[in-house]
Amino acid sequence: MINEKLNEMMAVLETAREDCAKFENKGNGAAGTRVRVAMQTLKKLAQEVRVAISETKGKRQVEKMNN
Repeated sequence: MINEKLNEMMAVLETAREDCAKFENKGNGAAGTRVRVAMQTLKKLAQEVRVAISETKGKRQVEKMNN
């Protein structure tokens, strides 16, 4: 699950990079909006990764204590 989220983040970031170039080089305002939306999506995905890692670490600690 964590790797899947990271792959999703990389795909969003690549698309954002393309839109950023359109915004900066061509003055495409809509591309700037898409970059902003992509940044919000990345923020959400990053939080999901953080939560998943914390949950996994917690489960491992419980398992370690039970063994």
